Parts: sequence; structure tokens; C-alpha cells
Amino acid sequence: MITTEGVRAALPHRYPMLLVDRVIELGPDAIRAIKAVTVNEPWYARLGPRATREDLAYPDFLLIESWTQTAGLLAKRLAGDGVEGQVMLFGSMSDVGFHRRVLPGDTVEHHVRLERAVNDTMIFEGESRVDGESVLTVGRVTVAFRPGERPGADTPDPHPGAVSRTGGR
Repeated sequence: MITTEGVRAALPHRYPMLLVDRVIELGPDAIRAIKAVTVNEPWYARLGPRATREDLAYPDFLLIESWTQTAGLLAKRLAGDGVEGQVMLFGSMSDVGFHRRVLPGDTVEHHVRLERAVNDTMIFEGESRVDGESVLTVGRVTVAFRPGERPGADTPDPHPGAVSRTGGR
């Protein structure tokens, strides 16, 4: 088990985007974590007193974010100390299915399993459940660890003041 303090220590996310409350089971290649959804979360602040059930549905992208944060906890554990100073990147997702809406008051249980690992890249699969009922399935998601600093980040800009075609630097 990993407590809330342990989750905060392992993930860089903070309010309002830290979306895993605690880990309830951690095996050699699988993890179960929970996220309690409450009406006090910032995405509900704009809703008035007559919000409908659909208005109160937890956003799908946040459900995926919470699941991938759980996968990130497992990825860090599996990678061990070899990823110090590295950034975890999530790549493609496939076979993602939403089966029912998550509402305030629900406790989501994320199940993530390692499907395969090759060097610093891992592939996970799993699902999320509320009261034993599947609300999300993830067929596959790719996670890779890469250096945290860009090569040459300390090198001065060879073209100071240049503007890109998109209008930025």
C-alpha cells in the first residue's frame, strides 16, 4: 500500500491535478489505486444548484488522467532508481472504452497491469471500476522514460530575438 503522502512523493502532480488518493495493492507487475470523486473538485465550481446528472459526470479526460497517474506509480516502481532525473512520458493509448459515467460520491478503483517492458519503455493495460462495475477499459498505453533536461539546454540561443513562423520564440 502507498499512502497519500507516498503518492505525493512519487508523482510531480499537485492540486488540482493530483488524481490518485492512495494505492491499495501493489504487486510485482500490477497496481490498484483509488480516487474518490467529490462535488468539491474545481471542475464542478461553475455548476449551479440545478446541475443535471450529465452536468455532474466526471470528465472522461480526468478519468484517463487518474488511470495513467496510477500507471505512472507502477512504472516508477518497476523502473527503480534507474530513472532518477528522467521524465516519464505517456505515448499512445488504444482500445479505450467508457462504460458508464462516474459521478460525485463514487470511489473509482484503478487496475493497471504491466503487459510488456523493453528497456526504458513499458506497456500497460487495465480498467477502472466503481462498486465492481467497469467504467473504463484501457487496452494499451505506452510509457517511456527520457532524460529530464534537453541536450544543450545550457547553450546560449544562437538566434536571440528570432521569431518562429507560429509567432513564438
